[in-house]
Amino acid sequence: MKVLVLAEKPSVAREIARVMGCGNKQKSYMEGPKYVVTWALGHLVGLAEPEDYNNKYATWALEDLPILPEKAKLKVLRETSQQYKAVQQLMKRQDIEELIVATDAAREGELLARWIMNMAGWKKPFKRLWISSQTDKAIKEGFAALRPGRDFDRLYESARCRAEADWMIGLNVTRALTCKFGAPLSAGRVQTPTLGMIMDRENEITGFRSQEYDLLTADFGDFQAGWRAPGGDGRIFDRDKTGILKDKLTGRSGRITKVQKSEKSEPHPLAYDLTELQRDANRKFGFSAKQTSSLLQKLYEQHKLVTYPRTDSRYLTADMTGTLKERLDSVAVGPYAALARPLLRKPLLRKPLPVTKRIVDDSKVSDHHAIIPTEQTVLLNLLSAEERKLYDLIVRRFISLFYPPARYDAVAVTVSVEGETFQVKGTTVKDAGWREVYGGDMSSDEDEESTADEPAAGSVKLPELREGDSVKIERCIIKPGRTQPPKRYNEASLLTQMEKYGLGTPATRADIIEKLVSSDTIERQGNLLHPTGKGKQLIGLVSGQLRTPELTARWEAELEKIARGQGRPEPFLQGIRSMALELVSGVKNSGAEYKPHNVSNSHCPECGTRMLKKKTKRGKLLVCPKEDCGYTRAGEKQLSNRRCPQCHKKMELKEGKAGMYVQCLGCGITETMDKDHKHINKREQQKLVQQYSKPESAGSNLGELLKAAMEAKQKGK
Repeated sequence: MKVLVLAEKPSVAREIARVMGCGNKQKSYMEGPKYVVTWALGHLVGLAEPEDYNNKYATWALEDLPILPEKAKLKVLRETSQQYKAVQQLMKRQDIEELIVATDAAREGELLARWIMNMAGWKKPFKRLWISSQTDKAIKEGFAALRPGRDFDRLYESARCRAEADWMIGLNVTRALTCKFGAPLSAGRVQTPTLGMIMDRENEITGFRSQEYDLLTADFGDFQAGWRAPGGDGRIFDRDKTGILKDKLTGRSGRITKVQKSEKSEPHPLAYDLTELQRDANRKFGFSAKQTSSLLQKLYEQHKLVTYPRTDSRYLTADMTGTLKERLDSVAVGPYAALARPLLRKPLLRKPLPVTKRIVDDSKVSDHHAIIPTEQTVLLNLLSAEERKLYDLIVRRFISLFYPPARYDAVAVTVSVEGETFQVKGTTVKDAGWREVYGGDMSSDEDEESTADEPAAGSVKLPELREGDSVKIERCIIKPGRTQPPKRYNEASLLTQMEKYGLGTPATRADIIEKLVSSDTIERQGNLLHPTGKGKQLIGLVSGQLRTPELTARWEAELEKIARGQGRPEPFLQGIRSMALELVSGVKNSGAEYKPHNVSNSHCPECGTRMLKKKTKRGKLLVCPKEDCGYTRAGEKQLSNRRCPQCHKKMELKEGKAGMYVQCLGCGITETMDKDHKHINKREQQKLVQQYSKPESAGSNLGELLKAAMEAKQKGK
């Protein structure tokens, strides 16, 4: 008798088959003496569509809503039906006595497998392979410690409830909005409150009124200090007051009234979970959340260099303590050797690594521990430039866990002159500690994102000062400024807000942002997220309950309770049905109007309707909005004043990875533009790349190098 192993994708199945000795390769499975390994292709089975319940639902009609089946049906997905049939046949083989579920060890992986089992009618025993890395060692250990399949029933129920809730809310509200307002409008349990947060920030920015102010700094010769009002604010909004203060204080003497010294200790940051890694990759490299997830999956699955990526924990488990030295040894190569080797020197080998509660804490690990390197030996030259950048973040964070806290002396000085108060803060580094792993850089993300006009405390070097010392203002420096509106969200700050309000999971947040972009409700402008005209109108058309994060956060909390066995599925789903009914009713009774924001000047040649502009991966398209027409063609060309050197026709202006460029499609000639839309010839391109590119630049193609060079040139102006 044999055991069937169900993996989530072919690449994982191949690795399991190799490790477990399944050498007989067939089209849809691999077989060995004991195991038969097959795979899904993502979801093979999904929730049935409305038309599968009743044919009339194939046509969208407002009067048919809401569609709320008493019991959710499943269906085989057409695009992967061949693989489902292969898996089903294997499940029905007489010599298969048991199933091992080896899909991703998470909620979605559990759902994927259970739906296949339910659809195929699996009644025999099954076990669960629950591993956090794809190395040979991890696979062997996982098979030696298989867990009973029924231990994960609660996780499956939670995943099922999430999927059915998304179906009932998303499908019904989307159909209601589309039918009511005659435009493709999408809404969902998580995507709508996420759009709502972006729109709230946009309203704050639009309603912001900027004010001018001055900052007054006194130069005492050996040091400088900023003026402070009694409340601590250094901004002066009255220009006349600035002048009066300057005249009053210049050349006057005062005393140092307070010198406060304190030694501060800053512990190492916690290990990465997926959301924190996506934030850092966005801040440092401009990676989108989706891009980070894709790169991380390759590092996990293909290169086997990191542990399971879709985790929400930033701690490790106690049973991993014995593997930490081996992991450190595997990453002690290249630029990391000098950082990891001191932790592995012979005198230290007799002593255990300094493992604290900030590293290992079983109570703060649910399904998976934090993202750390595996014991696999790394060959850095096999990684792409982007994979290398992400791996660098993970390795440096892992090494920093075993370094001591960063210690520094903080000094705060208060000076009083003519009844006015001046303050300055400075720091002196005593021990870089874990910051040595990052080159001794003492700046924090808060410093980088700060909009203050004054230098960060860490950059101010102060002389030896004592309370009671007499000082004299040699001159007053006035620096004008303006109050700034709140910053628009980038993906890093949006992920922080989504995590704060419990919107989505680490595994789904990137897809939610991408769905908002692809549905044309938000757009990326540089690294910032802006709502489109469609998004601005859509948020005004949906119910106030759905547009704020509180309702969805409450649902997420209930789903977590179900996963822990503290809640029941049916009351939750009944509440979702009631909410879907209420939301659809709100749309039906709405008196609002929707006006397409992207109407072009072109008319459809088939029906005469004004066409809509639509952005796609292939460029801009013009689409007829009428459902019974569907005519589509390429958008209007944007011509530049630059002429083709061969045919002398005006070249088309386009935007690509390295910025703006012009192209003559007929002759196949492409030329780069700078940010002011000025032409750059090839000799200038190479000169820029050589002048501004660093030798260790991770980018390899001309587009990446030229983009970096252009940015360096702009900074140098």
